[in-house]
Amino acid sequence: MMQIKIQKVHRPVFRLIRFFWGREPMLLLGFLLVAAGTWGFIELADEVLEGGTNAFDRWAVRSLRAADDLSRPIGPSWMAEAGRDVTALGGMTVLLLAILSTAGFLAINRLYRTMGFLLVSTLGGIAASLLMKHFFARPRPDLVPHLSLVYTSSFPSGHSMMAAVVYLTLAVLVVPVLRHFWVRFYVIAVAIAVTVFVGLSRVYMGVHYPTDVLAGWVAGLVWALSCWLISRSLKLRESQVAKPPVLPPPGK
Repeated sequence: MMQIKIQKVHRPVFRLIRFFWGREPMLLLGFLLVAAGTWGFIELADEVLEGGTNAFDRWAVRSLRAADDLSRPIGPSWMAEAGRDVTALGGMTVLLLAILSTAGFLAINRLYRTMGFLLVSTLGGIAASLLMKHFFARPRPDLVPHLSLVYTSSFPSGHSMMAAVVYLTLAVLVVPVLRHFWVRFYVIAVAIAVTVFVGLSRVYMGVHYPTDVLAGWVAGLVWALSCWLISRSLKLRESQVAKPPVLPPPGK
C-alpha cells in the first residue's frame, strides 16, 4: 500500500522529467525565459501598485520635455512627428494590417495550421493586453501634455505589449518558412527593433511612464515565447513551403 502511494505521488514528477528529457536546449531556454519574464512582470507590477517607481517615472517623463515649455518635447521639431509615426506602428490599425498580411502570406504558402495559430495567438495577445490594462487601471501621466490620443489606462503599455505580441509572434512563426539563416536573423532583429522603438515613442509622446513600457515589453515577450513553445509542442512548423501544383505538359 505504501509503495502504491509513493508511485502516485511521484508520477507527476516522472512525467515532468520525461517531458523535459531530451528537449532541445532552445526549448529549455524558452521555458526559462517565460518563467523569468512572468516573475519579473509580477514584481514590477507590485512595485508600481505600491508607488515605488513614481519618482523615477515622473522624472523620466519630464526629462523628455523642454524645461521652459512642457508641451514641447526635446530634440528638433521633426522628432515629434517621427515619434507619432513610430508610435502608430503599435496601433490597432497597423497591427491588424500586419496580422492579416502575414496570414495571407502563410495561406499562399499553404501553411494553414500556422495561419490559424497565428490569428489565435496574436488576437488573443491583444485581448490579454486590454484585460490587463482594465485590471490595473493605472492613470496616465498628467505631468506633460499628451502628444498622442489615448483611450485606456496606462499599465501596461498596450502599444508596447501589442507590438511585442504581434511582431515577435509573427517573426517566430514566419521564420521557419524562411530558408536562409541571415534572412531569419534579419526578420527577428527587425521585429525586436520595431518593438523597442514603439515603446520608447510612447514615453516620448508623454502618454506612458517607462515602467508601463517595460511591463508591456516583458508581457509581450512572455506571450510571444509561450506561443512559440506551444507551436513547437504542437509541431506546427511545417518542414518546408508547400510545393506548387504540377502543371500538365502543353497540349494535354
